[in-house]
Amino acid sequence: MPNRAAVTAADLNAAAWRFERAPAKVNLGLRVTGKRSDGYHLLDSLVVFASIGDVVALRPTDAAESRLCVRGPFASALSGDATDNLVLQAATAFREAFGGPAVDIILWKHLPVAAGIGGGSADAAAVLRLLQHGKQIPAEAITDLALKLGADMPMCLANAPARIGGIGEALTFLDGIPSVHAVLCNPGVPCSTPAVFKARTGGFSAPADMPDGPLESAHLASITRTFGNDLTAPAIHCAPAINGCLQALERTDGARAHAMSGSGATCFALFETKMAARKAAKTLANAHPDWWVRQARLKGSAKAA
Repeated sequence: MPNRAAVTAADLNAAAWRFERAPAKVNLGLRVTGKRSDGYHLLDSLVVFASIGDVVALRPTDAAESRLCVRGPFASALSGDATDNLVLQAATAFREAFGGPAVDIILWKHLPVAAGIGGGSADAAAVLRLLQHGKQIPAEAITDLALKLGADMPMCLANAPARIGGIGEALTFLDGIPSVHAVLCNPGVPCSTPAVFKARTGGFSAPADMPDGPLESAHLASITRTFGNDLTAPAIHCAPAINGCLQALERTDGARAHAMSGSGATCFALFETKMAARKAAKTLANAHPDWWVRQARLKGSAKAA
């Protein structure tokens, strides 16, 4: 298939490869606050990133075009034409904007696809971070390029706790967000973001109130409960299995707050300790062996970690 790189184990030992993690994005809260004339919705969201995610490796190549090889448990979900993959689009867009050689890319796909945790955007953002390494490119230029690739791209490029506004491009970085333990679960059904927005009814929400200054983990759980996610009901309409995830998380011992991330279908719950999260993840996985269930640490601000 065009643009697929055949990569062997020997290749991976070569010094030319550089690696970057692509953490899962978690929307602790999400409100739809309006709609632009071009059809894009305006959002208010609190975003953090998890200790789990995909992994990207990259090296220069003499090939005429960049090439992509996808591996991992969810590789089959990306088995179509590689040119449609956002990872390859990011590499191509970077080369067109800033020059440089084509690259071979390996993507280890550990996150479910169309899952509301920014998998594709996080993967593409990881490619941009690798490509800009060691180059004198203004941060604004990379962010502008990221936004052209997708509304989730700037936040995934930054990979830090932030309040999100606009269509996803307006970032306010937050210093007082603590790291918290969580369980992520997905019922194994993809959830189309355009379909979820199309299914949304009713008016728009006001931006959420958030206290200033450093927060404790209990505060973050309270914010998650009150912030809410305006896309939950339309997502359940599109994929009813999401409701089962939410109900299961609500019943889990020690869960301090639970919600759906992004446009679904991945849901999460927050826990006070790693042990409580680990126990909850084991319970959920045993009860629902067909679900994707992972314990994770949601990474806080550098000054609060």
